[in-house]
Amino acid sequence: MDASFTAEQDEIRRTLRELLQKRCGSPELRTAVDTPAGHDPALWTALAQQLGLPGLALPEAYGGVGCSATELALAAEETGSFLAPSPLLATAVLAAPLVLALGTETQRARLLPRIAAGSLTAALAVPGTDLTTALTLTGPNGGEWAGGGRAGGVQARQVGDSGWRLYGQVAQVLDGHSAELLLVAAHTGGFARSRTLLFLVAGDADGLVRVRQTSLDATRPQARLELRDVEGELLGRDDSPHVLRELSATGDTVAAVLAAEAVGAADRALERTVQYVKQREQFGRAIGSFQAVKHRLADVYVQVQAAKSAAYYAAWAIGNGERVGGLALAQALEALRIAAGEGIQLHGGIGFTWEHDAHLYFKRAAGDELLFGPAHRLRAYAAEGAHLFESREVTV
Repeated sequence: MDASFTAEQDEIRRTLRELLQKRCGSPELRTAVDTPAGHDPALWTALAQQLGLPGLALPEAYGGVGCSATELALAAEETGSFLAPSPLLATAVLAAPLVLALGTETQRARLLPRIAAGSLTAALAVPGTDLTTALTLTGPNGGEWAGGGRAGGVQARQVGDSGWRLYGQVAQVLDGHSAELLLVAAHTGGFARSRTLLFLVAGDADGLVRVRQTSLDATRPQARLELRDVEGELLGRDDSPHVLRELSATGDTVAAVLAAEAVGAADRALERTVQYVKQREQFGRAIGSFQAVKHRLADVYVQVQAAKSAAYYAAWAIGNGERVGGLALAQALEALRIAAGEGIQLHGGIGFTWEHDAHLYFKRAAGDELLFGPAHRLRAYAAEGAHLFESREVTV
């Protein structure tokens, strides 16, 4: 493995960082999260048109850049550093790969160029508490997490030869209130032929009710969707057996990108804390000169650097057939929680006030643990998949 970045990868990071420094400072961030969309459309347009982020990992045949998951992870690291609210995660990381993997050629040609251009935003509608299960990060996705029977969720029934109608409710859908296209996971087939399929639903479809939910992390907006006999288009073919497999494959990429994003936020939280302890004084000297404070920040630095290495490796490993995204995500979530927590402690009372940005990183850490973790479940499932705790007979 070559651990160095290419000139193109360094350029992506540098250009994105410069843009976010100009367009996503603290005032702009707070203004964006208070808008109905939960993000700045002008910033999203700049990210799409100037940098091509939505199509970074999409093939050139569909208007994308044709890069790998590594470039997407590096971009996420920069957006995570600024806590930049945008549809990037929901559109480019969760939805677009599924359209590419499962969609018919007609569906790909119709949707992917618009996603790559940033003119179409998308969201994956999976019950929020089951998102990590659907992506096989904390458990196998062969159960009834999408609904069916008494499980609730969303159900689909076929009308005629090709039409589908969806009904049910999904909560905690990332950017679900503003996405122009929804990929809805629904249960169909009844008891005899029970299966989970994905359906394309227009954001303005009749019978669809979308409500933005109040979330702990305002920079990661979520929505509740109510589908009342809504028309849906099947993604791919009815006889496709690959839905759960592709969700699982997408999950490893999602985990690697999320890990990089969390590492960016943790690195920035640590940087801001170090700057603050050099300025804050007690007993006539900066608190950063106290040995106890140095030790605490050194421990955070080690955690962040270890998580960064794990995130980079996870992104690189995707192209080599290794699945270590869940472990990297566990490491990154833990590092972010520690960095943000120490930041709050060392900033003192001001750290958790609305006027200071330290609390935003703390809320991102807590919110991501709730949505994509917790870390111990990510590790437990990875250990189970590696058969680490299986008993073995010893022959003497």
